[in-house]
Amino acid sequence: MNDYTPFDRFLLQVGKIPGALMIVPLFLGVVVNTVAPEALMIGSFTTALFKNGLAVLIGLFFLSVGSQISFKAALPSVEKGLVLLLAKFGIAVLFGLSVAFFSTNGVFLGMLPLAIIAGMSNSNGSLYVALTSQFGNKTDKGAISILSINDGPFLTLVALGVAGLAAFPMMALFSAIFPMIFGFILGNISSIARKFLEAGEKLIIPFAAFAIGASINLQVLVGEGSVGILLGLATAVFSGGAAIASLYVWHIVRRHPASTRNMVSAASEASVAGNAIATPAVVAALDPSYLAVKDAATAQIAAAVVVTAFVLPFFVAWLAGWQKRRGVTPENEEAMYESKSTGASVGGAAATARL
Repeated sequence: MNDYTPFDRFLLQVGKIPGALMIVPLFLGVVVNTVAPEALMIGSFTTALFKNGLAVLIGLFFLSVGSQISFKAALPSVEKGLVLLLAKFGIAVLFGLSVAFFSTNGVFLGMLPLAIIAGMSNSNGSLYVALTSQFGNKTDKGAISILSINDGPFLTLVALGVAGLAAFPMMALFSAIFPMIFGFILGNISSIARKFLEAGEKLIIPFAAFAIGASINLQVLVGEGSVGILLGLATAVFSGGAAIASLYVWHIVRRHPASTRNMVSAASEASVAGNAIATPAVVAALDPSYLAVKDAATAQIAAAVVVTAFVLPFFVAWLAGWQKRRGVTPENEEAMYESKSTGASVGGAAATARL
């Protein structure tokens, strides 16, 4: 027996929706802003929290995220994370800048460069951890310590700034990333601070999501947001493909036996992060020239988040099964690392893992 109320049971059902913590409040905000926008403008703390509090909420979120980034992970996890991070960021920049510079009007099939770079360069950390926990091994899960770097707008700002597509004063850029840097410092010098700030990663998301949605009109979401379905599929295919190819090359370069070339982490990284929805707002705040496309880019990314959240679990499950039928398992890979640390033979460890 439990003491769940009917509303508790309703929340449990809602929680089964992929990305529910970000997606559900976001769309609630969109609906309220479309149907009754004046309800959020009654003033005082209500307006401050639900309508005008996005900048503060995002700042707190970045502080919390930064506090959880640690470079004390084992070497395979760090290497894996770096390979996946560079692959995902590289394909996002290549795709986004190609559209910006070589397509008609700087748009490809309705997809905006801002949405492409912001969406494809970020990954859903919660989904990654959930998938690697179910289908991967310790090194797969440990890679999140490096992959967390792509949370937030930092890499998007770097790509746009270096390419000359946006003008970000250095102080403005620093002020945008300082909360994450400060959180990183706190989390690495104090386990107490890291534990205290850990809750912020989840606690802040629904409130920030609602505030983001409260700035979007449903008509924009339906019109421009439909393009986000294509962005989500492109992310899964190109981002996932680049991550898988890069990780496979890493396995070969590191001379890992064929049975240990586990690709679960690469497939689990091919998503669009829910917090990427906030990136267009951050970019537009730093460079007003992006205000004209902010809402459209936000809507496209929001739709892409939903698409990858639904598609990716099925793909990762299929890939894990496909690997296993060919004798490649996360257990084999983990046994290989353990055998190296104990001096046992790799082949014997891998064989043991298969039994």
